[in-house]
This record gives sequence, structure tokens and C-alpha cells, in this order.
Amino acid sequence: MQKTYDPRAIEQSIYQEWENRGWFAPAGEGSPYCILLPPPNVTGTLHMGHAFQDTLMDTLVRYHRMCGDNTLWQGGTDHAGIATQMVVERQLAREGRSRHELGREVFLEKVWEWREQSGHQIQQQMRRLGTSVDWSRERFTMDEGLSRAVTEVFVRLYDEGLIYRGKRLVNWDPVLHTAVSDLEVLSEEEQGKLWHMRYPLADGSGHLVVATTRPETMLGDTAVAVHPQDERYRHLIGREVELPLTGRRIPVIADDYVDPEFGSGCVKITPAHDFNDYAVGSRHDLPMINLFTIDARLNDEAPEAYRGLDRYEARERIVADLDAQGLLERVDDHKLMVPRGDRSGAVIEPFLTDQWYVKVGPLAGPAIQAVEDGRIRFVPENWSKTYFEWMRNIEDWCISRQIWWGHRIPAWYDDAGNLYVARDEDEARRKYHLQEDVRLTQDPDVLDTWFSSALWPFSTLGWPDKIPELDTFYPTSVLVTGFDIIFFWVARMIMMGLKFMDDVPFREVYVTGLIRDAEGQKMSKSKGNVLDPIDLIDGITLDDLLAKRTHGLMQPQMEKRIAKATKKQFPDGIPAFGTDALRFTLAALATSGRDIKFDLGRIEGYRNFCNKLWNAARYVLMNTEGQDTGLDGGEHAYSLADRWIRSRLQTVIHDTRRHLDTYRFDLAARALYDFTWHDYCDWYLELSKPVLTGEASSEAARRGTRHTLVQVLETLLRLLHPIMPFITEAIWRQVAPLAGSEGETVMHRPYPTPDQAQQDAEAEREIEWVKQFILGMRRIRAEMDIPPGRPVPVVLSQWSANDQARLEANRGFIDFLGKPESITWLEPGGEEPESALALVGEMRLLIPLAGLIDKDAEITRLEKEVAKAQKNLDQCRGRLDNPSFVERAPAQVVDKERARVAELTASLRELEGQLEKIRRL
Repeated sequence: MQKTYDPRAIEQSIYQEWENRGWFAPAGEGSPYCILLPPPNVTGTLHMGHAFQDTLMDTLVRYHRMCGDNTLWQGGTDHAGIATQMVVERQLAREGRSRHELGREVFLEKVWEWREQSGHQIQQQMRRLGTSVDWSRERFTMDEGLSRAVTEVFVRLYDEGLIYRGKRLVNWDPVLHTAVSDLEVLSEEEQGKLWHMRYPLADGSGHLVVATTRPETMLGDTAVAVHPQDERYRHLIGREVELPLTGRRIPVIADDYVDPEFGSGCVKITPAHDFNDYAVGSRHDLPMINLFTIDARLNDEAPEAYRGLDRYEARERIVADLDAQGLLERVDDHKLMVPRGDRSGAVIEPFLTDQWYVKVGPLAGPAIQAVEDGRIRFVPENWSKTYFEWMRNIEDWCISRQIWWGHRIPAWYDDAGNLYVARDEDEARRKYHLQEDVRLTQDPDVLDTWFSSALWPFSTLGWPDKIPELDTFYPTSVLVTGFDIIFFWVARMIMMGLKFMDDVPFREVYVTGLIRDAEGQKMSKSKGNVLDPIDLIDGITLDDLLAKRTHGLMQPQMEKRIAKATKKQFPDGIPAFGTDALRFTLAALATSGRDIKFDLGRIEGYRNFCNKLWNAARYVLMNTEGQDTGLDGGEHAYSLADRWIRSRLQTVIHDTRRHLDTYRFDLAARALYDFTWHDYCDWYLELSKPVLTGEASSEAARRGTRHTLVQVLETLLRLLHPIMPFITEAIWRQVAPLAGSEGETVMHRPYPTPDQAQQDAEAEREIEWVKQFILGMRRIRAEMDIPPGRPVPVVLSQWSANDQARLEANRGFIDFLGKPESITWLEPGGEEPESALALVGEMRLLIPLAGLIDKDAEITRLEKEVAKAQKNLDQCRGRLDNPSFVERAPAQVVDKERARVAELTASLRELEGQLEKIRRL
């Protein structure tokens, strides 16, 4: 092994061998275990959310593979209709061309070319993360097999009356000219205006005041609504108002939707341009007037003076005209949530168009039942409530998109507008008995990418063909996903799986939290707090990090703010931590269902953990290579330390398996960390030294310790491998021959199972006594500033015969690690010298301080420490006693200050206790 742990020297070469050897393919003889990779966008790059979920999935896959299950991690990518089309259109724009100039067929050829050349970046980044996806089975939502599955599902649902075409309100992107899903709409609070307008009563008896944040939509009003119990307006229900600027009259209607306490209690109803108004309009059978073109300009439904104007130009002119006619009562500043397309950044318009829909009511019932009766289990369970709430109020699903890249809808129209749905045009002619001279034109729309993703659990396994993989791995075992797509993806997969496979698509849904920065804020480019997993693995200079974080941010003040924050947080850039440290950090942070605060301090600590493991392995190899490790028989004499570490190993095996089986990655990581760092490295390796080097040790004892060193380390590497695959593989290949473990890779070795025969409670109790003895000596040295290597006299008081026996049996360990100058047993009733004290069970361990320290110098040092701690404590308390600070500072800053007060108070108490002890000498 290399002297220094360098992840760059091992990771990529190991992964290349894993993949080239085909070691990720299903091979176990046990029960089938399958995880589906939530398909990342083909345009995507690895972000912290991906890294988090991929780490957890790979941990499960490697764990079950080692448990002997027939394990498949089915991977693939999503064609990402809108995102991919935008990428290629931008490339064409740089060349001075557009998709419309090329035509649909040539444009799609360009998209496929881009996908082959540039659309594989995220898969390469996943390899850097160590993911053991079976790449030989990788699927793409636009490949031939999945495209056939999409068409098959569409036609079957249409033939059953579960897909229809209708005119309804959708989210419309006026830049991309397509409907978009709710997930593709980002709503953020922005500063706007609230315009209060007067609508005259038709009989001239007065007016009603309505308020709107979008005055341009008033031209499409078809009613004014009031609450049926509002005494102010009950007498007006059924009467009419003059709709300003239009020459139309509209009714006053009553509807419970209206909040009489908000504004004037009168609400303008524009059914074609607001989702709530659409519902009101449907209940009252109101006309629906669509005012906009596909690019959000006013169409011929608007009065002539406003036709052709952009919506915001129309807004200005309408407000001016209302003001000129005395119909603008007032304008207020108003903060509102503005919906923008996540791709275009354009303000989304509710838009009335003809779209294709899935009638989901008949599909939702069985999907609800599957979770209610336990065939599907959410982890944590509380997410099932979110699922039920949405499913029980589900609306029909808009599945059509007005773009070119995607699965084209298998529907054709004749010149009279008649509709024919079939798998292809030839089938349409046969199915509907059409003559050859009937000209058919295919629907230009494509399907929403979530439609093909809904089929992912069975389409990736070969459906509609009946192949062995489909029978073997469906239903899949667990879906690992974020809470934000329970509606968009999880629910739809359940509905489609039950419909077409007559079974649930997965048995469990493990819902992860959201990765946030160290302050708990959501990571976003505009905040400049996004972390790239590859940067954490490889490291990045400050200059490169600054360029990355400010790239494409046009506002100079934003670039300046992000640059300042970056320099403060990473003055020297980000060091290379390696993949295993990143993965272990993510696993350790994976508390059940909670959002994750990602702090670089944690990953730095786990990088040190990797170093600790590497150095421990070097120690083991140096003391066992070329030595007798008991593989060829021979007498073994296990020391107390050997028996103890073997016993502790059985506990950590049991705990780790239990935690992984219940998706408590954080508890598994903690158990492995504590055992590796504290039990094995800090204690057992040190306790092995007097056995290996002591003159009194027998060869059988040395053989027993060497055997234990390699066996425990080899087992530990198998325990750690699912979370930390690279470092464990590299070390295991060195250690395995010494431990008698066969095979070419640790990933195909069995995951450890506990051996009750090696549980040794007495050894654990006795080593705990030894540890307390040694730790007591070390604590006194540290508190009294005595050099660690300086021998000190030890006086033992209030001891028992058991204490004497334990000291005699373990004197070699205590002399080696504690370095006592002498050990004196104080007779019962004897006077204790003025000493520093530590407890070992009920026995008192005393170290007389006379002659060990410079009393005056130590008092001076401690007085300075006490004064410094008191000053810091007073400053923190002063801030917390300031009401202005507590009220105005962010909650996390105040909490941090309170935690600091608690730390300083405890530290001050300890220093004062030490000072008092020294003064008594």
C-alpha cells in the first residue's frame, strides 16, 4: 500500500475494472432485489441531490448484492423534452438558424446527434460517484423499446376511454409555446401592484370595486362574484355591471369561493385566465373568453384598440384608459407570488387550449388502496398522508406538449377533423376502415415526459414483451426519491403499474429530504451556495469556483455578492476529499425524512476517517505480511483485547444490518464510524502492540493477535463497502489473502453476519475497566498540563479484590498505554494525598501532583484562561440580552449564539474547578 491515502490514485482505475468485468450485473442466487434509478435528464449534470440519492441507492444495492440477493440496479435517462429541445435550439441560434427553418424531421436528427455527442455527461459523473448501475441494461425513454411501450399504453388507455382530448386551462409558457407541468413552474414572491377598478352597475345606480394584479385580463371577465351571505351585495346578485373598455355587460353572481373579508368583497371572474376563476366559471356555466395568442399578445377577442399588444403593453394602456375614464380608484403596492417557467424564465399564463388528458379517477382508486392495505409502504410513513391528500383530490392529467422532441402522440386527423388513434398510420386505417385515398395527418404534439416516466418500472424491464427480467424483477423492491415528485412521478407509476402489470411497481418508497447548505438554506445558483459533487471529490481552486458560481449571472451586484460569500466560505478553494468521504458524509447525514444541512466540516472529518482507515490497514499489513496469521492452523491464544474486539465486531455487524434494513443510513454510518475509529483504531490496534512486541508474549498469543488483526479488518471492510466502495476495495485486495478470504472483489464477498459464539460480555466488561483506567490517567494529564509521555505515580483508593485481579491480569496493557511510574494500593481508611482524581467504576484513581507541575505557573495560566472564557461569555450574553439582536437576527444565528453560551459556561466551570484544585495543593 502507498504510504499516503490518495483517492485519485485508486478510484477511477478500480471503477473501470468493476465495469469492464461486468460485476454490476445480477448474479446472486437469492431473492430478486431491484432498484430503479430515477431517470436524470439527458441534459443534466450531477448535483448534490443526485449525489445524495445515488449514494443511498448504491449503498442498498451493494448491501443486497453482498447479501446474496439477485440484485439489479436498473439505470437510464429521461429525454427531457423541453430542456433538450432548448439546448439544441440555442445551438442553432448561434449558427443563425431555427428549428422551423430545418423542419421537424431534420431538427430531430440534430437532437439525436446532440444526444450521442453530449448527452451522456451525467452517467460519467455517476461513475465518478461509484454507482454500481448495470450499465449494460441502461435504457433511454426515447429508445425503441420504451417508445413502443409508450405508444401501447396510450392506445390502450384511449380505447378504454381513459385518454381524451379537451379544451381546458393549463400552465402556458409564452416563450416556449407549450403547456408545462406544475413541477416546471417556479413561483417566487415579487413586488407588484394591486389595481382597484370601478365596474359601473348597468342601471347607473353606482359601481362595484374589484381589485386585480393583472389588469389586462379584465377584458376577458365574464362575471363579478360576491359571497352569497355578504349583506352588502346580496341585493345585487343577478344584476349586471358594465365591463369597462369592452361594451359588454356581465352578471353579478354568488359563490362561496369569494372571501368577503378580502378587499372589497367583490371578485372579477376571468375563467379563461385564472385556475380558481375557471372552477367558478364551470360551476356557473360562464362564457370562457381566451384573450391571448400563444405568445401572450392580445388576440381578436380583445377590443380593437388592444389587439396585437404584448400583455404588459396592454396592461399599461388599459390602466391609462381606466384612469382617463375615472374608473381607476387606486393602485397599491403589493407583493405576490409570480409563476415563471423553470426553463424560459417567462411568466406563466393560465391558458385555455385543446390538450390531451388522462382521466385519472378510475386509476386513482386502486392506487390509493395499494397504500392503504400495505402493498406499498412509505418510509417515513408520514409521507403516505401527503400521497393520500393529493390522490383523493386528483384532477385529470394534461399529457400533451407543443414541442417536437418527445414521443409523438399516436393520433391522426383526416381533412374533416375526425380523430383516429392507433399504434401507427397503417393500423389506424385498418382499425377505422379508412380508404387509401383518405389523407391523414398526425397530431403535432408530443407527450409530457412524465408520461413515459410513469411506465419506467415495467418499460425498462422489457414490457410489453414477456421477457424473463420482467417476471424476475417486477415488482421492484424500493424506490428512493424526493418528496417533491410524489405527485408527478410516484403516484403515476403506481397507477400505471397496477393498470398494466396488475401489481404495484415497488414494495417500498423511501422518501429523502432536501440537501441544504450549512445554514439551512436551499441551494440555488442565485444565492451562490450550490456545491458540485465533482468539485468535492476532485477539489477546485478559488478562482475556478468563483468563475463557476458567477457564470451567467448578469447582475453585477449579484456577482459581487456571490463572489464575496464564496471568498469568505472557501478562501483557499475546496480541497480534494475523494468519493468515499463524500459518500460517507451523505450517508451519515441521511436522517429519516429530514432536510440535510451539508457542512464541509463534516466531509473534512470523514476524509480524516478515510486516512484513519488507510493508516490502520498499513499498520496491520506491516505486522502481518510474511507472518503467521493462523491460516495454516497452529495454536491460537487470544488475548483479552482479541476477545473484546471480536465481541464488539458482532455487535456492530448486527446493528449495521438492522439499520440498513430499515433505511437508517445515518445510524449505520455512526455505528461503523464509532467502531472503526474508536474501538478498532484507537484501542484495539494500540492494545495489540504489547502482545506483538512484548518479550513475555508467546508465539500462540502473537498468532492469535495477528489472526484477529486481519480477520476483523477484512470483516470491517466488507461492512463498510456499501457506503465506501473504493477505499474498501483497495485495502481488501491487500488484506484478503492474509485473512483467508477468497475472490476477486470485495463486492462479491458475503456481507458479514453476527456470530453469537464470539460474543464475550466478560471481555467487554474487563476492557471497559482497562479503558477507564487509562482514560482517567490521560484526562488528568490533559487537565493539569502534564506531558503525555511523562510517567506519573498512581495511587488507588477504595478498590475491590476484583480491581486488584483486573490490574494484575492487564498490567501489560496499562503500563504500555498509561505509562504509570508506579502504582500504589492505598489501604482501607488510609489518608489520600492531595491529588487529581478520576473514577474507575467505584475505585478512585489518584495522581499526586506534588513535583509534577509548577503550581504558580499553572495558576497563572488557568487564571488567564478563566478571564478569557468569562470575557467571551459576557459578550455572548450581552448579544442575547439585546432585544434588537434577538428580534432581527436570523433564527439560526440566535440559536448558534445560545449554543455558544452553553459551551462557554461549561468550559468556564471546568477551568474554575481545575484552578481551585491547583490552589489547594
